Amino acid sequence: MILRRNCKEVAALLLAREDRQLGLKEKLALRLHLAACDACPLFAKQVLTMRSAFTQWRHQADSGEAGNPPPPGDQP
Repeated sequence: MILRRNCKEVAALLLAREDRQLGLKEKLALRLHLAACDACPLFAKQVLTMRSAFTQWRHQADSGEAGNPPPPGDQP
């Protein structure tokens, strides 16, 4: 069981958990690395910020709120 991951592997896991549920070994390896690394927790925070921004953007686009210009082909 390999629990030591480098930053590149951890970055891939952080992005993968946006699309799928990580397995137990992956979750444990991720937690261990994030506890020991200075840079990767910052990247994890950036990923969460991007997810939040995209969620808000999708919500605005779905609700048709003002401030979103119509697509180029939809103008009269």
